[in-house]
Amino acid sequence: MSGSAISGPIAYLTGEYPRATDTFIQREVAALRALGIEVLTHSVRATDASHHVGPEQRAEHAATFRVQPAAKRPATLLRSHLSCLGRRWLAAARLAWRTRPAGLKGSLWQIFYFLEAGVLAARLKEKGVVHLHNHFGNSSCSVAMLASEMSGVPFSYTMHGPMEFFEPQTWRIDAKVARAAFVACISHYARAQGMIFADQSHWERMRIVHCGVDPALYDGAERSGPGKTILFVGRLAAIKGVALLLDAVAALAPDHPDLRLTLVGDGPDRAGLEARARDLGIAEAVTFTGYLGQAEVAEHLARADIFALPSFAEGVPVVLMEAMAARLPVVAPRVAGVPELVADGEAGFVVPPGDPETLKVRLDTLLSDADLRARMGEAGRARVAAEYDAKAEAAWLARLIAGSLEGRLPDGLRPEAEVPA
Repeated sequence: MSGSAISGPIAYLTGEYPRATDTFIQREVAALRALGIEVLTHSVRATDASHHVGPEQRAEHAATFRVQPAAKRPATLLRSHLSCLGRRWLAAARLAWRTRPAGLKGSLWQIFYFLEAGVLAARLKEKGVVHLHNHFGNSSCSVAMLASEMSGVPFSYTMHGPMEFFEPQTWRIDAKVARAAFVACISHYARAQGMIFADQSHWERMRIVHCGVDPALYDGAERSGPGKTILFVGRLAAIKGVALLLDAVAALAPDHPDLRLTLVGDGPDRAGLEARARDLGIAEAVTFTGYLGQAEVAEHLARADIFALPSFAEGVPVVLMEAMAARLPVVAPRVAGVPELVADGEAGFVVPPGDPETLKVRLDTLLSDADLRARMGEAGRARVAAEYDAKAEAAWLARLIAGSLEGRLPDGLRPEAEVPA
């Protein structure tokens, strides 16, 4: 579809934009713009320079309106709320009170969200925005819901997990699904989790919109050599389980002396992981790159032989899609929506989360069999091209936005009837 079905600009909101770890949102925005839709990007907080790792991030950062810094300017805050005063403002205040998290601290945070929502609502009205879409169901979605109530601009949001599912009452999944024009769930699993907390009368508005990649960006990889490079891309935090990957590499090194591990990303656990690599005697075989831009990540994917993600919790990791698009066999955890993307034994292996022995055995199998790596790589590429293409997913999202504005969502959870693998 083209952007002509949407009569005015739409706004995008998330807690921090752009982030090096959320390049899929940038791809979605770019794909919507390619359809002729005007997309105005908004971020609750400003991202620091460590996330502006490529020209795409720097350009988006320059063009993004940041709500919290604006709300900290008293004149802007007062002017914004005065412009919204009236019945809707009072309704938004009542909604904020009814949906506040428990406890004094939760109430205080809700006041902040309400103040930020006033700034966003004024901005939406000033720019003539016809629809607001938010990514993630936690604090930024609270701001989006309140801004929608205050401005009259309908909102939708992408439900990712797992974080909002850890505290569904705090983040009021029930209220957000009830008030959203629709909810774009990234997987059947995410939708099912939302259905636990949403009223059954609202299930129909919960549709499945995959996060996606551009498969063409990962063409041209020509792998040669011993096939001993394992790649990880992600945040270096406890939830990603990187320590288990280091242990596996240390255990496999005697049988695979050419084995190398590249860790792309950064985070609070980096210093500890670097120390662990030294203690395991594999520091020479492990490279920590820090955050990299999309083009540099694509280069690492082209050079690697196996992609490993030993996380303890995920939604449906876009980095797995990128690896599969680059024809890499993957080893991924059996959590949340991951098995919907990776069929065990086809595009790679799905392993129990937190199980170091199975992780090691599956990596060893791939390291020892070049033909298997090639077959799985081709299967993964085909899977991503069929169901996780960013342009196709953005077109489906645009159809949902247009349908919601016209008062009738298109039929089906997905654009065509699909049976998940």
